[in-house]
Amino acid sequence: MAANELSAQLWRERELMEMLLFKLDEQQLLLESGRARWIHFATREVEQVLDRIRQAGLGRAVEVAAVADEWGAPEDATLRELIEHAPTDAWREVFAEHLRAMTELTGEVAQLRDANELHLRAAVRATQEAIAGLGIRSGEYDAGGAVARGDAAPRILDTDL
Repeated sequence: MAANELSAQLWRERELMEMLLFKLDEQQLLLESGRARWIHFATREVEQVLDRIRQAGLGRAVEVAAVADEWGAPEDATLRELIEHAPTDAWREVFAEHLRAMTELTGEVAQLRDANELHLRAAVRATQEAIAGLGIRSGEYDAGGAVARGDAAPRILDTDL
């Protein structure tokens, strides 16, 4: 029965969403602690989980089409539409629970993503302000691609400010 495969696929997606929450939480902890050295690793891990979620979404689309065919729903049915076409209360409950959990996880991911974005923007702003305080022009190149600074001498930043 295609509904079993779809339910299993939705479980895999839920696990990936939980992994994404973990990776975003990890990223947030690094940002809040000022451990910017490791941010690129955390960001790469978030991107890897997002790629896996995209791939799982393609698998889900295949399974949804099979269930929709079995249950007489439109081929491109949403999970909510499949719930409406479910032949038994048991399948309605199973897919309603998947929908509820996925909706909740999506909200949590959005909140963490937004919080992390605020931390990243603040870090960029602090870096720009520190550079501006040194009297160094923020743009490295002019419109022609040449070095914009008058001198090409290296700069040393005091990290103990």
